[in-house]
Amino acid sequence: MTRGKRTQAPELEVGLLREGIAESTHRVQAVVCDNRGRVLSVAGNAETAFFVRSALKPFQALAVTTTGTLERYNLTDRDLAVICSSHQGNIEQTRQVFNILWRCDIDPSILQCPIPEGKRSPLEYNCSGKHAGMLAVCQQRSLPTSNYLQRNHPIQKLILSKVSELLRMPGEEFIAVHDDCGAPTYLMQMGQIASLYAHLSSGENLDLERIVRAMTHHPALVAGEGEFDTRLMELTEGELVSKAGAEGIQCIGRVGEGMGLAIKVIDGAKRAKYAVAIHLLQQMGWISPTVAESLSETFISLGRFKRLEVIGELSLL
Repeated sequence: MTRGKRTQAPELEVGLLREGIAESTHRVQAVVCDNRGRVLSVAGNAETAFFVRSALKPFQALAVTTTGTLERYNLTDRDLAVICSSHQGNIEQTRQVFNILWRCDIDPSILQCPIPEGKRSPLEYNCSGKHAGMLAVCQQRSLPTSNYLQRNHPIQKLILSKVSELLRMPGEEFIAVHDDCGAPTYLMQMGQIASLYAHLSSGENLDLERIVRAMTHHPALVAGEGEFDTRLMELTEGELVSKAGAEGIQCIGRVGEGMGLAIKVIDGAKRAKYAVAIHLLQQMGWISPTVAESLSETFISLGRFKRLEVIGELSLL
């Protein structure tokens, strides 16, 4: 990430209004970067670090696209989309994850992601596609599968090396922790997260371009019906690629433009990140008024008596 003269500006605020009266407030940081690592605009501090969580999934998928694994097992863009997903565990999505394992001759019992409460199989866990992708690479490279989630496993080292190459910094500088699914995730500056999505959407890397195509062509596999990522990609028809992360992380890339937006709600509220995303996408002209109105009906108007209001703007550097 390249520092400008100023990488700090006032944070955004999201208010929950009940019949027009403020009831709750969320503080939000947001950064826009280009694929050269330059901070273009900011609300908050571009150098503040947070865990990237599931917004890392398109970059974890690089382990699949760069090793010949897709070709070896005849995996499709649908498979790649679910590898990048935080899915709902519905039949279509779990069948797609099973398809990956079946084609790679991997027993589903090898999946080390949790079984969701009230469900019967780890295939139904929202990160099962990511895990299936990691196991596919292990199978393709004859790597051990019993410990594929350990930070020093070759698959995790490969993923970190791909992220490090994009950000042009040593992988050992990233602090790694375990995500809820057991796989490593990393502490990253807001500017670094936005820069990753600028790379994802730039069209300059064939492997990332294929990941974007898979996600935007099959958005229902990336999240699911009624989910923000799916709806945004459906409405923008390939112009934006979107991926959420837990605890208030939301990332969006403008396809073909090499610009990435990273959002973090400080208290982790999901509702606030969607409101901010719509607000900023409108501000930057990344979505049309029609798309903004459609998204607002679901993610800003929260019923008869409640709605969200975003206060603040991105500051240009």
